[in-house]
Amino acid sequence: MLHFELVTPEHLVRSEDVYMVVVPGSEGDFGVLAHHAPLMSTIRDGNLVIHREEKGTPETIRIEGGFAEVNERGLTILAERAE
Repeated sequence: MLHFELVTPEHLVRSEDVYMVVVPGSEGDFGVLAHHAPLMSTIRDGNLVIHREEKGTPETIRIEGGFAEVNERGLTILAERAE
């Protein structure tokens, strides 16, 4: 499982273990699974698509701007805004 956190300047929106997250990167969408290579990317306004399990229905959260970081702890999204 991938540890995923979504943070805005106001608060921690999510902190959970998920199967995969698709991130709206500034260079295009990218998927992050457990054990992904380290990565930092700016993100554009768009939808985060969160897959809690491999075959389940994904959840979508609209985000605006910010950064994504993938490291040995998981994926952290620092968004300017999340709805």
